[in-house]
Amino acid sequence: MLAGTDCGVPGVLPGSSLHDELGLLVDAGLSPAEALAAATVNPAHFLGQLADAGTIEVGKRADLLLLDGDPLADIGNTTQITEVILGGRLLDT
Repeated sequence: MLAGTDCGVPGVLPGSSLHDELGLLVDAGLSPAEALAAATVNPAHFLGQLADAGTIEVGKRADLLLLDGDPLADIGNTTQITEVILGGRLLDT
């Protein structure tokens, strides 16, 4: 299962709609870990990019959101973004 597949549909905004989608996936019965995988490792696998993306490992792209809450405890915590790292560089938020 892949999350974020509705981007490009009128009224669906990339970014904020993904947080809503993760919540809906959990409401539908997925665990928070399964919902997060649908937005991270599963798309990387589907796109053939597991060598560079999808998980946090040495040698992979450093594109991360640092959260001020555990999304495994409450998937809504994905909206509690405190830092953004893109390409290994901390962005001003």
